[in-house]
Amino acid sequence: MEGDRTRTSKLRLFGALLVLLVLVLAYFHLDTSGQLERILDGEWLREQTLALGVRGPFLIIGLMALAVVINPIPSAPIAVVSGAVFGHAWGTLYVVIGAEIGALIAFSIARMFGHDLLHRLFGDRIELGWLGSQNALTWMVFVSRLLPFVSFDLVSYGAGLTPIKPWRFALATLLGLIPVSFLLAHFGGEMAEANMNKAITLLLLIGLLVAVPLVFRLVRAHHSRDQEPGE
Repeated sequence: MEGDRTRTSKLRLFGALLVLLVLVLAYFHLDTSGQLERILDGEWLREQTLALGVRGPFLIIGLMALAVVINPIPSAPIAVVSGAVFGHAWGTLYVVIGAEIGALIAFSIARMFGHDLLHRLFGDRIELGWLGSQNALTWMVFVSRLLPFVSFDLVSYGAGLTPIKPWRFALATLLGLIPVSFLLAHFGGEMAEANMNKAITLLLLIGLLVAVPLVFRLVRAHHSRDQEPGE
């Protein structure tokens, strides 16, 4: 029985290393071939999207998912182009679909290869205590989606290492994606730096409005637990 567990852990570790290698090689190929530079060129991406006609949305969706799974690729330029080509509503929709797909892929990779392996190696020492509750984890994922200075990609991978339920992660990600994606798509037609600065400022304000009450709630919950008799 112990031998089976050890073998499973080794297979998961090998799988994790293999996935990591594939992602690194994919990014290296995109970078050295010049494709990454083209993707980040808003005018080039806009022309390619328009040239594809009805298939243009699939390019945006695919690139958004790719940008989430391969962390170094920024997704904001893709979202801006989506808004510039398809407008506020449709541009937002394609960005949300692509980012949601990418987040679920990243979450699944971490959950499949990382969560159980960490638990086997460290046991209960990796538990998050009161911060590990399903509600707290769900709120933390949701808030992180509203904060532009928090890596969307790393949160997706990191959440897969926690005990959060997949449907909670998917829902929190979706709800957090909508306002951010709309703002990026809204400014898609206005590529001037000043307008983008306004968008980022607005995102920061939204994030603070949600994050501050959450912090107070978590602190109060922690304080209440400390005050419970028998603790």
